[in-house]
Amino acid sequence: MNDGYVFFYLQARFSYMRMKYLFFSWLAVFVGSWIIYVQYSTYTELCRGKDCKKIICDKYKTGVIDGPACNSLCVTETLYFGKCLSTKPNNQMYLGIWDNLPGVVKCQMEQALHLDFGTELEPRKELVLFDKPTRGTTVQKFKEMVYSLFKAKLGDQGNLSELVNLILTVADGDKDGQVSLGEAKSAWALLQLNEFLLMVILQDKEHTPKLMGFCGDLYVMESVEYTSLYGISLPWVIELFIPSGFRRSMDQLFTPSWPRKAKIAIGLLEFVEDVFHGPYGNFLMCDTSAKNLGYNDKYDLKMVDMRKIVPETNLKELIKDRHCESDLDCVYGTDCRTSCDQSTMKCTSEVIQPNLAKACQLLKDYLLRGAPSEIREELEKQLYSCIALKVTANQMEMEHSLILNNLKTLLWKKISYTNDS
Repeated sequence: MNDGYVFFYLQARFSYMRMKYLFFSWLAVFVGSWIIYVQYSTYTELCRGKDCKKIICDKYKTGVIDGPACNSLCVTETLYFGKCLSTKPNNQMYLGIWDNLPGVVKCQMEQALHLDFGTELEPRKELVLFDKPTRGTTVQKFKEMVYSLFKAKLGDQGNLSELVNLILTVADGDKDGQVSLGEAKSAWALLQLNEFLLMVILQDKEHTPKLMGFCGDLYVMESVEYTSLYGISLPWVIELFIPSGFRRSMDQLFTPSWPRKAKIAIGLLEFVEDVFHGPYGNFLMCDTSAKNLGYNDKYDLKMVDMRKIVPETNLKELIKDRHCESDLDCVYGTDCRTSCDQSTMKCTSEVIQPNLAKACQLLKDYLLRGAPSEIREELEKQLYSCIALKVTANQMEMEHSLILNNLKTLLWKKISYTNDS
């Protein structure tokens, strides 16, 4: 009887374990399938390169738009999309190949019905329709249109005429000395985009990616070997289960050696100089995050995404008199913040933190980790002084230049005799 009882017990135990195993197996399959479905749905929503190409090529083949990348994209198909890097459905971003040269392809997809801080500072309606300039518009009239646009975006700069002439040179994609209507429509659409405008303005600067070509409001810029300031790329399945705090700590482990980090940091400081009171006014960096910065194989900083770098004049006009309940309502991107005037319940127009302070906040942990002991204390002191910079401070521009130059000098002195300099 005892043997029968033991046998029955073992059989019941085995059946229970088998049912438990089957239950958890099916649960794992169900959860895994659901995660894959959600991720696939997200991917198909974010990565719409085929739709983007169809829209652009339809416009090109009907003669609406033109540009140096059109034939390669739509006829010979020597420009094609590779890995999807998009983070928003209306801003398509891909690694691409154009005539065997690597590049980054960017394309605008959807129109925004109005301007607000949840979307881009760029109206999409004109960009989708390519309705300006109209047939019969003279080159002189087009120049006046571009001049007026720049005046609204950049303010009343004295040298805007030079920028207009520069734009006409860029718009002449086939370099025949004339800007066709299709090229003008493409150029007008692209000029609504802050990143394209900034690429043209800073085309001779080391840390700005070079424009390779365009077609409509699709454009191709030079590729960057490393597309984030730090971190390691992991499969999305693994990313799902890593807490954000641990992920940030782990990212800091996968960085170049300290002298190379110092060289990359100097590049970022130089880029801040480029956009701070440049030849056509001041631009504000409204998303200073590691994913927007990259570097090449020589550890020279290269900007990966400049879509949230906006003209100061443009931002002030858009944020001015915006209704607010608190300072949280007066933010564009992640880093351009103004204050809420509680007496009028309107946003003020002055951005609180300058570009340099945001850059130093990003660089603090990046540079202090692994910093040589002989400069660590001084480096930390300078970084915190930099982070404390405010736009409203007296003699801000002088203090800004002093802190920036001191930081660059400290870093250069430490790496100037190494192979990384």
